[in-house]
Amino acid sequence: MMYLIDSCVILEFLLGQEKAETVEKFLASLQPGQIFISDFTLHSIGIILLREKLPQYFIEILKDIREGKIEVLGLEHEELKKVIKVHEKFGLDFDDAYQYVVAQKYKLKIVSFDSDFDKTKLGRLSPENLLSM
Repeated sequence: MMYLIDSCVILEFLLGQEKAETVEKFLASLQPGQIFISDFTLHSIGIILLREKLPQYFIEILKDIREGKIEVLGLEHEELKKVIKVHEKFGLDFDDAYQYVVAQKYKLKIVSFDSDFDKTKLGRLSPENLLSM
């Protein structure tokens, strides 16, 4: 299975938050070719890590991308209209609607702690769900 990993999942691990250990186990269980992030996620993580004065973690993510462990996907400018439609249909914020459209376009499962995805057709999986499967 292929997964679009939401920024909240990656930041949970990198910032050593409550579910960091679970996220670490989940990510370790995946193979290259299964881990995808959106370009929006990459930029969001960069903003937060630099704000937290943790640029070395961002460099590690860039290394994982360069080595093919993580693939970055995005939308073309004309596809951004779909983000607005998803926002209107499900009431998602821009970032979540963007993730949704990327997941839909590339046929990926969304992995997130954000319950806003639960009200969508694609839904979401959490790292805990996937580890217990």
